[in-house]
Amino acid sequence: MSVLNQTTHAGVWSHSLFTESDIVNFKNGSHYRLYNHFGSHSLKLNGQLGTYFSVWAPNAIAVSVVGNFNQWNPQAHILNPRWDKSGIWEGFIPAVGIGEIYKYHIRGYQDSIHLKADPFAHYSELRPKTASITWDLDYTWEDKKWMRVRKKKNSLEAPWSIYELHLASWQRPNKYDEESYNSYQDIAERLVPYIKELGFTHVEFMPIMEYPFDGSWGYQITGFFAPTSRFGDPQGLMYLIDQLHQADIGVILDWVPSHFPHDAHGLFFFDGAHTYEYADRRKGYHPDWNSYIFNYGRGEVKSFLISSACFWFDYFHVDGIRVDAVSSILKLNYSREDGEWEPNQYGGNGNLEAIQFLKDLNETIYRDFPDVQTMAEEATDWPGISRPTFQDGIGFGMKWMMGWMHDTLKFFKSDPIYRSQHQDTFSFSMMYYYDENFLLPLSHDEVVHGKSPLIYKMPGDEWQKFANLRLLYAYMWTHPGAKLLFMGGEFGQTNEWDYRSELNWGLLQYPIHQGLKNCVSKLNELLRSFPALYELQYSPDGFKWVDLSHRNESVVVYRRISKKGDSVYIILNMTPVVRNNWDLELNGKLKWEQIFNSDDASYGGSGFHTNASIPIEVLSRKEKRVKVTLQLPALSAILLA
Repeated sequence: MSVLNQTTHAGVWSHSLFTESDIVNFKNGSHYRLYNHFGSHSLKLNGQLGTYFSVWAPNAIAVSVVGNFNQWNPQAHILNPRWDKSGIWEGFIPAVGIGEIYKYHIRGYQDSIHLKADPFAHYSELRPKTASITWDLDYTWEDKKWMRVRKKKNSLEAPWSIYELHLASWQRPNKYDEESYNSYQDIAERLVPYIKELGFTHVEFMPIMEYPFDGSWGYQITGFFAPTSRFGDPQGLMYLIDQLHQADIGVILDWVPSHFPHDAHGLFFFDGAHTYEYADRRKGYHPDWNSYIFNYGRGEVKSFLISSACFWFDYFHVDGIRVDAVSSILKLNYSREDGEWEPNQYGGNGNLEAIQFLKDLNETIYRDFPDVQTMAEEATDWPGISRPTFQDGIGFGMKWMMGWMHDTLKFFKSDPIYRSQHQDTFSFSMMYYYDENFLLPLSHDEVVHGKSPLIYKMPGDEWQKFANLRLLYAYMWTHPGAKLLFMGGEFGQTNEWDYRSELNWGLLQYPIHQGLKNCVSKLNELLRSFPALYELQYSPDGFKWVDLSHRNESVVVYRRISKKGDSVYIILNMTPVVRNNWDLELNGKLKWEQIFNSDDASYGGSGFHTNASIPIEVLSRKEKRVKVTLQLPALSAILLA
């Protein structure tokens, strides 16, 4: 650290938080705690309280800090360039305290002028304002119990059911006013007991890193180290996560290293040149989202991105990140026609620099935070997404199973009279399931942009729609792998998701909607209670088909198996035809009972066929093989244990 006692520019004292090894690692792409050095840091120097500022602007001619404290005068506080040609500008400004609004005034390449927010700021003005705010991250955490046990809670052998939500539109103070937001504290007060009641093991927040445009849902980030100020200050988000942890609920954040917007205050053309993004538009421009792609081959950018991921684990105690749009990171030809992209040195379509970035990202997270998970939203057949890097994989803990989602919705959208013809579509997921550690998603993307809410994807009249959706959920919760459900799906939201409004909570006054919510709650309870439903979810030993031979009746049977060999049998009747006296042979125990019936009246079902008493015929006491006789309600799922 260099500490000089003289002022080298007007109002700015020379000071540095960087060592020579920091600079080497930063440039090499191997510095993963940059947030401890860059940005604004409150400290005392030579007995004087103030703030140290540092920013990377390698193409700049001059950089100054401007704000209300100096009347936005770019000549008042000019930062010092480091002697080592690292492109870092830094300095200490006395008397600048916590809560000051500021930006960097950059005179950049070819004398261009740029007024930029701090890429490492921890707090920002509420949009449409765009300045950064000096802030500290002091907080007293009370989640020590969770942090001690979360290795088990976040294990791949633990039950995973994730409630995905968009914080702004889950609930609003005024549902008709898109400018109204609950605070992080208000959200905690409402969300924690709701998730506890539903029984989800984790929540996933759509991006809460600072973003300027509400219509991007948070996927166009400008503040990679700052929680959005829409809901309050950073300590507010810490409190929300802390409260969830104290209620035994894990927290996953959406994280977007695939692209960033071209807003004037953001990373694009940061110092008059392509500093963070590729200069070649064939690699650096994203045609789908009118945004820009990080230069994964530049060491400083790689250090920036991995530091961002580590920051949320380090300071906010999160339990996982879901990495958005991984396919677009991996592939040079993603959304590009022939001639619009250039193959890599081996003639392939893989972005070799980006592949290495993702591997290093996952290796770093699992090394430094071994009790968490990383999840990839990756929609292609790229091999080894969730395989370790030492096995030539990309290193994620889980991968979204987009194929399962498409096939399952296609099957359940079909009229039940034709489902016998589509049984192969239904069962296909298990043909490739063990290729990855899959997570089954019914996410926000499936209930927006004209796709309709889940309840209206189901065929039939109202009763059949709800019966079909309960059946789908029972299948999803008993299929191997982690589960994810977007907010509103738990009670049958009847409107497409609209980020400007809130969920239609009034639906819960109707028994059939409340019944669906009860059904989801019960499925979560069963998932946590029966090890057969989760322990071997990524092992072929944990799942067996029992009966696929009744295609004409569209009745399918499979079982889930625990490490101890205990089983849960799942019987799905996927037509609106009651199947009386359905015989089924079971192995492993002599006594069986129904633990779930999706047609139960408390879930909005008919309640006519309860299987309260199941006739059992012992076929072999030695082999523990029996025959049970069941009543299968229309469009129902039965679970036996």
